[in-house]
Amino acid sequence: MHSPIDFYFDFSSPYSYIANEWIDALAARHGRMVRRHAILLGVTFQAAELRSPVDHPLKREYSLRDFARSARHEGLPFVMPEPFPIPTQNAARVFWWLHDVQGPDVASHWTRSALRAYFVRGVPLNERAALKALAAESGLDAEAAERAWNDLVWKDRLRLANEQAVAAGVFGAPYFIVDGEPFWGNDRKPQIERVLTTGPF
Repeated sequence: MHSPIDFYFDFSSPYSYIANEWIDALAARHGRMVRRHAILLGVTFQAAELRSPVDHPLKREYSLRDFARSARHEGLPFVMPEPFPIPTQNAARVFWWLHDVQGPDVASHWTRSALRAYFVRGVPLNERAALKALAAESGLDAEAAERAWNDLVWKDRLRLANEQAVAAGVFGAPYFIVDGEPFWGNDRKPQIERVLTTGPF
């Protein structure tokens, strides 16, 4: 039995949105499952002494262009949301609540729903009313979702996920670990495919 592909993502990461749209199909072609980890990029940036590329004047315009180009390359709809980036701790807490209570499949559905909402429709995941409405739209109990993101249990669960990500060497998103081999970035897709096909190279 092959080990799952670990996929670390942030709900405010355009490249995570794009990668989330292809990772399951890629994994399925090779008989793998995907194990998702919702994290906060701010925590990993701090640990690695990094900043978001859009915070660098020299990188900002290129990054904004590349977000859209990378989505087009995968044939995905994409609208640069405003504001960007946003804090996504509440969406991530909902993920871990669903993951641990209802299972990874329900959490994966929420991941897809929330990423598409932000990067296709501009739904502000950082606004409580919008997030609650999205939870209802996604088939969740919106009141329970709101209780979850305010609950210390799920705050601590996200904190633990961040700590575990940093301990695993994660410093950005999307970040993948395949049989112990780390890959950072949506553009690592061909290398991940090669490892899954022929093994380490």
